Amino acid sequence: MEKEFYSNGKLLLSGEYAILDGAMGLAIPTSYGQSLHVTPTKDGFLDWTSLDENDKVWFSAKFDLTNLNVVSTSDETMAKTLTSLLLEANAQNPLLLTDSDGFQIVTRLTFPKTWGLGTSSTLINNLAQWARVDAHQLLWNAFGGSGYDISCAQHNSPITYQLVDGEPKVKEIDFNPIFKNSLYFVHLNQKQSSKEAIANYRNQQFDKLELINKVSDLTRKMVLASTLAGFESLMEEHESLLSKILKIDPVKQRLFPDYFGTIKSLGAWGGDFVLATGDNQSISYFKSKGYDTVIPYSKMVL
Repeated sequence: MEKEFYSNGKLLLSGEYAILDGAMGLAIPTSYGQSLHVTPTKDGFLDWTSLDENDKVWFSAKFDLTNLNVVSTSDETMAKTLTSLLLEANAQNPLLLTDSDGFQIVTRLTFPKTWGLGTSSTLINNLAQWARVDAHQLLWNAFGGSGYDISCAQHNSPITYQLVDGEPKVKEIDFNPIFKNSLYFVHLNQKQSSKEAIANYRNQQFDKLELINKVSDLTRKMVLASTLAGFESLMEEHESLLSKILKIDPVKQRLFPDYFGTIKSLGAWGGDFVLATGDNQSISYFKSKGYDTVIPYSKMVL
């Protein structure tokens, strides 16, 4: 029987890095995501095709169904990563690959993969749905990470996310600020390596508990902010706090010193999207600087 699964993309508005150590973060599922379509076959193989937002193939592989060895692929490194994910899913549910004598799997992104909205997390959550296993466990056993992105894949409204004793504590929240029309997401045209960014964070010396408490407090205040000015000052405070710990200049200082609004880094600093406050002049400002992907908050958020 054919099956179809879908997962939402993600953006982390507060808590970047510190969320790994137990700070509370504010995260939003995006209107962009990825689907996974499974069709049973009888040829003894698992045929995999990944399509981008334009329905163009960006990855393909064929696996032997008995041992998940790669028979052929367009990208060896990616095929190895996928093998480890499939093996982990199969370890958690050994009945997974016994449903059929073969499978044809097609994944479809609805966003450019350079955007960093969760090509991996949406895939892992879709695989977990197909395998009927725990998606967080699949992520942690295969890759590691905080897991907030998996929770975004599963929820259709903004959430607060916190690791408490290694367990995800997720709360759906009513985050629908009256100033949302003044919020924009700007893509920095650089796909940031999360692994490298996390390694840099781990190499810094600082009071971890103090950071967790400060970031969690900022997250709570951001959720409750009732004015744009109040939200902007929290964005600046968060940016300044992480800037000192990471020893990296805030993104506004580095790239947009003459911008009239407030800018906050998201997720891995230095790549992917930033959050900017502004008005209808903002889009032309960023485009004049060579940043063509500027998405209003209401279009990005699910």
